[in-house]
Amino acid sequence: MTSRTCFWRGDMNPLLIAPVFDIAKGLLDRWFPDPAQKAKAEAEMYQLMQDSAMKQALAQLEVNAKEAANPSVFVAGWRPFIGWVCGVALAYQFIGRPVLAFGFAAYGKPLPELPGLDSTLWELLFGMLGLGTLRTFEKTKGVSK
Repeated sequence: MTSRTCFWRGDMNPLLIAPVFDIAKGLLDRWFPDPAQKAKAEAEMYQLMQDSAMKQALAQLEVNAKEAANPSVFVAGWRPFIGWVCGVALAYQFIGRPVLAFGFAAYGKPLPELPGLDSTLWELLFGMLGLGTLRTFEKTKGVSK
């Protein structure tokens, strides 16, 4: 079996890891009637799952580092671009629109309904802030500079 197809070496699709291990855990009940043996097998299985997840995370970090070091703005600049677009969109939605509407209302001028943004902006924001939180966690633990 090659390393490309062997999920025990950490190359399995991350979406399939949990279901495969759920099935394996069910099989452990049949294969290991002794609770001590079953517990040992489960511990080994979870260690394999953690190793797989760690390898995938490290591979993604390597891709991110190569991407960020690329001299092309189209390769290295897409993450900052998305961050700035998200920031500008939030500023418009929650500061610009209300202030503009208030200003026009205060002067008694009619203002047509301004376009708004839907809730998918929050999904993007939370994803980006989640990544930022992980970076802060790494810094506090001394893992990165």
